[in-house]
Amino acid sequence: MSLFTVDQKECRRDGLCVAECPAKIIEIIGKEGFPTPIDGAEELCINCGHCVSICPHGALSLKTMSPKDCLPLRKELLLSPEHCEHFLRSRRSIRSYKEKRVSRDLLQKLIETARYAPSGHNSQPVRWLVIEDPIEVKRLAGLVADWMRSLLAQRAEYALSMHMDRVVDSWDKGIDRILRSAPHLVVAHGLSTMPISQSSCFIALTYLELAAPSLGLGTCWAGYFTAAANSYPPLQEALALPQGHLPYGAAMIGYPKYSYQRMPPRNKPEITWR
Repeated sequence: MSLFTVDQKECRRDGLCVAECPAKIIEIIGKEGFPTPIDGAEELCINCGHCVSICPHGALSLKTMSPKDCLPLRKELLLSPEHCEHFLRSRRSIRSYKEKRVSRDLLQKLIETARYAPSGHNSQPVRWLVIEDPIEVKRLAGLVADWMRSLLAQRAEYALSMHMDRVVDSWDKGIDRILRSAPHLVVAHGLSTMPISQSSCFIALTYLELAAPSLGLGTCWAGYFTAAANSYPPLQEALALPQGHLPYGAAMIGYPKYSYQRMPPRNKPEITWR
């Protein structure tokens, strides 16, 4: 089968697929021609689906997807500027969670949404590790506390600048300031040999964070955990990621214990116009 097929009865030869193909591998030759893949298109295609998505007539089908595989865009669900601003400004990092587990189905749904985050060349390098058991989450937090103790002994100036002494002191008193007693932890990881793995994981976790409130969930980026997971062998062993993978980001997740009522201001943006 060719890289893509065109329904000539539906195609209007308007050139939208040609104009929007990121890899520029579609051409129309002559006034009567139809969209055709250029030589070598199979190797250059990134399977992004732009050509399928842009056609108003559903005339083009990729070998890997057809118009029927793509959800139609529903304009009535698009955010207005006011809705978008309110949505983004209302986001809060949640650090207090109910003692209630989130179902696997709901966590799966959230990650299914996060997978639509952009990635370079549509490579989609992000892989997910979900720690479902709250007891295991607490054990991992304890390993991070051990990592902090080692840093306080070996690199005191750095550890103190990151307030690790206070975090460890709280941990010893039964207060978890590392993973905040969250019931679950989501780790985004990818191949360390892929230059875009890190940024792709960051973006995917951001998608996950922004989507979580729509499901009644709250999240918080686990910075201490991520730092430890990239340098502390006992924690790396506990995570048991695939060979060559690094944990580029992690987020606590659960049902928020409290509801926020206001959206605090932030610093004015510093902009250079040229």
